Amino acid sequence: MDFELSEEHAAFRASIRSFVDAEIRPVARVWELSGRYPTEIVETMKGLGLFGLTVPEEHAGLGADTVTLAIAFEEISRGWMGVAGILGTHTLACATLARYGTDDQRNAYLPGLASGERRSGVALTEPGAGSDLQGISTRAIRAGEGYVLRGTKTWITNARHADPLLVLAKTDPAADPPHAGMSLFLVDGGTQGLRVSRDLPKLGYRGPESCEVVLDDVRVPEGNLLGGEEGLGFKQIARGLEIGRINIAARAVGVAQDAFDRAIAYAREREAFGRPIGDFQAIQLKLADMATEIQAARLLTWWAAWRYDAGHRADLEAGMAKYFASEVALRSALESMRVHGGYGYSEELEVARLYRDAPLMAIGEGTNEIQRTLIARRLLKDYSGGGLL
Repeated sequence: MDFELSEEHAAFRASIRSFVDAEIRPVARVWELSGRYPTEIVETMKGLGLFGLTVPEEHAGLGADTVTLAIAFEEISRGWMGVAGILGTHTLACATLARYGTDDQRNAYLPGLASGERRSGVALTEPGAGSDLQGISTRAIRAGEGYVLRGTKTWITNARHADPLLVLAKTDPAADPPHAGMSLFLVDGGTQGLRVSRDLPKLGYRGPESCEVVLDDVRVPEGNLLGGEEGLGFKQIARGLEIGRINIAARAVGVAQDAFDRAIAYAREREAFGRPIGDFQAIQLKLADMATEIQAARLLTWWAAWRYDAGHRADLEAGMAKYFASEVALRSALESMRVHGGYGYSEELEVARLYRDAPLMAIGEGTNEIQRTLIARRLLKDYSGGGLL
C-alpha cells in the first residue's frame, strides 16, 4: 500500500500549484471582495486543459483519473475556492455526458467542452427541492419530436455560460418510485424560454455566479435526452454526484490547507509577551489538530477517488470524504481566525474569505446531514465487519 503520489500526479500537482501561486493567489482577495468574474484565470485554465479533466482523450480531453481531479480542485481552492466552482459542475456534467451520452451527443459536445470553448453546468436544485431530488417539480412534456421543459432551478453555477446546461426533469410524474420517472436533458445555451431570472446574493463563494434559472416552455429536441432513454436521469446523476462529492471534498481540503498555512505562518511571526505566539501551548494544540485533520481529510478524499477509478460504487466513500473534509474546512477556517486574533476578523487578510467560503462545502452536493444518513444506510445494508477496505 503506497500513500505517496505517483510521479505523474506529483508533477501535475506542481504544475497546478505554480499556476495558482502565480495567477490566482495574488488577485483572489481583491477580486473576490468586488465580485469580479475571473475571466483571465478562466482563459489560463482553458490553455491548461482543465476544462477537459473528465473528457476522454478520444474527444480531445485529458481523460484524467479522479485522483488527478481531486488534486486540481484542492490546489485551485487553496488559492480561491470560487474559481474551483467554475470547473466543478462543468466536470460533473462532462463526466455524466461521457459515461451516459449517445455517440452523437458525445461527438457534438465533448470536444468543445474539453477545450473550454463550451462550458457546462448541472441544474438539479429547485426552490422547493434541494437534497431531495425526487421532489423536483420541473416537467418535461412530450411534444412532437421533442420535449417542452417547464420549471425553475436555483443555485446554478455557470448558468450564464452553460452550453449545454444539464437539466433534471420529470418525464413521468406518476412513476413509482418517483426516481423512475426522471430524465436528464442537454439544453443548449440561448434556447428560447431559457433565462436567468436573478443572481443570488451569497455570504461567500464569490466570483462565479449562482443563479435562479427559469425554463419557460423550453423546447428540446428528442436527440438531447441524455442517453436517448427516459427514466434514467436519477441513476445517471447519482453516479455523477460521486465525482461531485469528491470534488467538494477536495475543495474543502484546499480551503483547510490555506487556513492552516496562514495560521502557522502567523504563529511564527506574531509576538506576544516578548515571544512568538507559536511558543504557547494553546496555539500549538490548535496547529496540531488542524494539521492532523487536514491530512486525514486529504487521504480520505484520495481513497474515495481511487475507489471510483477502480470501478467500484463509491457513494459511501465519496459521502464520507465530503462530510469529513467539509467539517475540517469549517474548523480550520475558524481556528485560523482565532490564531490571527482581531486581524483574522478583518477583510484585509484572507482568513475572513476562508471563513465565508468554508460553509458551502458542508451544504453543497447534499448537506452533511444527508451524507451522514446515506453513509449509515449503506453501512446498515452492506457492512460485514472487519473494516471498510
